This record gives sequence, C-alpha cells and structure tokens, in this order.
Amino acid sequence: MVLREFYEEIPSTQDRALALARQGTEEGSTVVARRQSEGRGRGDRRWESPAGGLYLSIVLHPEAATGLLPLAIGAELAGALSEEYGVRLRLKWPNDLLSVDGGGAYRKLAGVLVDLVPAVDGRAAAVAGIGVNAARPDSGLPPSVRASSVALEELSGSPVDLDRLEAVVARSALEARRALSDADGGRPVLARVRGLLYGVGEAVTVDGVPMGALRGLRDDGALEVAGPRGVTVLRAGELRVGVGR
Repeated sequence: MVLREFYEEIPSTQDRALALARQGTEEGSTVVARRQSEGRGRGDRRWESPAGGLYLSIVLHPEAATGLLPLAIGAELAGALSEEYGVRLRLKWPNDLLSVDGGGAYRKLAGVLVDLVPAVDGRAAAVAGIGVNAARPDSGLPPSVRASSVALEELSGSPVDLDRLEAVVARSALEARRALSDADGGRPVLARVRGLLYGVGEAVTVDGVPMGALRGLRDDGALEVAGPRGVTVLRAGELRVGVGR
C-alpha cells in the first residue's frame, strides 16, 4: 500500500521515510512536513526548514543504484515547475535547483538528497528527500541562507499552494525514476540534465580549491573539470561556480 504521512513538524522527513523503506513500503510512499527541526542536506550539512517550505521524502525502487538519480529528479522537477508556475530553473551539480539572473548569479530554490537503502525482498530502494522554498519565511533563516536562496512565490509572482506543489514534486520524482529505468538507459534524461547544467565552461572550485573549468557531465553523473594537469573526474564535493563571483 502506498502511504502518505503528513506532519506539521517532524525532526526529519528523510529519516522517517528511510525507516519506512527499510520495512519494505511501496514505491511512491511519502512523508511530508511543513517544518523540520533536524532537516539535513548532503554530508553533515543542516537543511534549514522553517515554515513556508515544502519538505517531502519519497520512497523509490530504482532498478539499479545510480548517481544520476538526484540530477534526474532535479531535471524533471525543473520542467514541471516551469510548466506549473512559469519559472525558469537550472541545475547545479550534484543536487540543487537554481534561479539564475542575467549576470549569471544564482539563488537556490530547491535541493534533492538521495539515500540508498539495503534491498528488501530483493528490491533495491532509495529515498529522495526534496525541499522547495515555496514562500519566504518571516524568520528562521540565517542571513547567509536568506541571501543565497529564493522562494517559488517570488519567482512566480503569486502565492503557492503547498498541496499542489506536493503533487508536482512527488510526480516528478516518480517520473524521473521511471525514465532512468527505460530500455534506452535513461539517455533522454541525461540529455535534459546536460541541457540544464549550470556553469559549463566557467571556472569552479570544489571544497574551496580551484579546479579549472567545468567541462560537463559524464554518463554516470560524475562531473568533469578541465584543469592545468588535465581532466579531473568529480563524484563528490561542494561545487562553486564562477570563481570570484
């Protein structure tokens, strides 16, 4: 049975959905909250989760573990948000949705975190945690986060219904998982991701270290950066595009 658990506040939708996935819950089951007290991003980073955002974690059953899943979900969601709200978004590797202005400066609208789960009953499982800044909160965001983020209602120019947004987000995650499992090996997904990838050709740093120019995305979701000593393949790290920006 596909489940939907809703909370006004929970420590982490991701942790709760992971518990459900380990119990073998059906694909498409979601945990949704209006606030998180212990929301998390990649690594040990905290995900600020005040009222005004959508915080959703969804159980998926990919046919194989893939580093492309966060980017695939991001690309699918970017397209869906464009259709539903008229906003134009880009993808920042490995898992952020951005609004980019004419000068190339960006602000973050959403993030995707994927955790893999040991197979249950022979099926691979993953949990995709997706946070979207729907409305600008009156409080609860540190100044640095407020300056680097943007809300969907700011971009669309109208209030955002969180139930409608939830449906868009959940559908996008499922469509991305299914697209990656198609017989074509997810080639159309990879093409969409590459078309949305932010910063190709620009100088980048990874974990604060200058690496060279962003060259593009490999088929497995890793990033290629061309530097003085050749091409470096990146599978993890904190990417910053536009050195000195």
